[in-house]
Order: sequence, then C-alpha cells, then structure tokens
Amino acid sequence: MNDSVADPHDSPAPPAGPDPGQEPGTTSSPAPASPPAFEPAAPRPLGVERVPTGDPAADELLTRLADADHLPADGHQEVYEDVHRGLRDALTALDARPAPQGPPAPPATSHAYDHRS
Repeated sequence: MNDSVADPHDSPAPPAGPDPGQEPGTTSSPAPASPPAFEPAAPRPLGVERVPTGDPAADELLTRLADADHLPADGHQEVYEDVHRGLRDALTALDARPAPQGPPAPPATSHAYDHRS
C-alpha cells in the first residue's frame, strides 16, 4: 500500500508549442506594454471654507493654504510645511515672556527695622 499523495505541483508542465492560429516556423512574443489610456485629473480646489481667526498673521498664513489648491499633489508638502512653520513661530512668540521695562525696582523693606540709634 502506498501512502504518498501526488503533489499537483510535481506534475510535468505541458509542452510549449505554437499557438493553434500561428504559422509554423514563427515564434510569438508578448505585445509591448502600452501607456495607460487615461490622464490624471487636474488640480482643483477642495472647497474648504477658511474661517478668520481674528489674528491677522494667522489669517494670512491660512490664506496661503489656498495656494495648494492649484498645485499637483507633490507640491502640497512645501505649502503645508511653510504654513506650519509660520503658525509654530507665531505660537512660540506668544509663549515668550515680555522683557522687563526699565531698571528693576528695589526690594520692599519693612519699616519695623528703620529705627536706628
């Protein structure tokens, strides 16, 4: 008794022969690949409404996002990075402490110790 099972991958491949419609003595070659028959869509605005923030600098930066509407996708990154950098700088400026105005005031002294002899 034989317990082996035939593997379908072990069967011999059918012999390669000419196509039935091919003339004898000629070989068939694959057809050259042709370019796709479609063109990518042109850039168009997304129609996202930009709401004013009330900060003129931030509003100007956000308006710059409209530049990406007319660029192909590979041009969006430059616009987004520019706007992000400007917004980050504006936020960093808000965190900066204002510089002190004029010389520092002398420390307050207690009048209880002003009695000298």
